[in-house]
Amino acid sequence: MFRFAKAALNLTGQAARQVRHNSTAQMNFNKKYGNILMVSGTGFCVAVWSYVVTQTGITWNLSPVGKVMPKEWREAEAEEE
Repeated sequence: MFRFAKAALNLTGQAARQVRHNSTAQMNFNKKYGNILMVSGTGFCVAVWSYVVTQTGITWNLSPVGKVMPKEWREAEAEEE
């Protein structure tokens, strides 16, 4: 078990060094494609929600304020003795 743990720690250390070594690749990717991905993701979300709101027929549970009228109050009947 000790050999396995030692090998696992060695692999994680190597992976961390590789990530730090190639960290400029991520910055270049974000510079190159970041705005395009954000705009396309926003457009996709707007398109999906527009479809959901207009075409699916979901009954949205909107606020009933001003639409629901309260019933008339019934007075408690007095007990006759």
